Amino acid sequence: MPRYVQLADLMRQRIARGIWPENHRLPSLERLVEEFGVARVTVRQAVAVLVREGLVSAQQGRGTFVTNAPKHDRFISVVTTLEELRRNYHDTRPEIININESVTSPPIRPGEGGPASRYVYMQRVHYRDGQAYCVIHLYLDEKIFRKSPAKFRAQPVILLLTTMKGVNIAHAHQVLTIGTADMEVARLLDLPMNAPVAEVRRIFKDENNTVIYVADVTYRGDAIRVEMDLKP
Repeated sequence: MPRYVQLADLMRQRIARGIWPENHRLPSLERLVEEFGVARVTVRQAVAVLVREGLVSAQQGRGTFVTNAPKHDRFISVVTTLEELRRNYHDTRPEIININESVTSPPIRPGEGGPASRYVYMQRVHYRDGQAYCVIHLYLDEKIFRKSPAKFRAQPVILLLTTMKGVNIAHAHQVLTIGTADMEVARLLDLPMNAPVAEVRRIFKDENNTVIYVADVTYRGDAIRVEMDLKP
């Protein structure tokens, strides 16, 4: 990632966190050069990025001032019920990147459950308001996929699984970790390499402890939030 892009991101975070509130005058060019240990041209490039985003405004003879804060549009929440998870996928448009309708060895880890006989594999990108926000590698029990293959290709799988008659999700579990975007994720989500992402491992099982759905989901870091109540 170019140095000026990294610096612009750092400055953007200062604005978002209120360290540099609206109408705040940015430190002088010399002070920013000294603080960050970069060249003057790098600081100018970083400020130019924020100007184009409408976050700061350069006023001749006065300095550069904060004019707006970045939008907080973290519309994907880490939730604890299937109903809340289902609601997260409303207003989502999926796009299939790759599909294989006959997989016999899904990446099920020890302790996650027993495998079904066959799975359908799909790599998908989900969009909201025209913005790609997550990449999904999922394996769905082929018997369930055959119940409505056209819908499973065109709609979010979570919405279908949680409403389809004859499908029993007896156990559901997910784990979230923080990572960075690799080359493929960066390309599909239009992110810089090594940008922060949230990685979710999601498992659904039926009453026989058979894994009917397993997915590895990578979300843009700026689309997801974690909120929880802490017990006193």
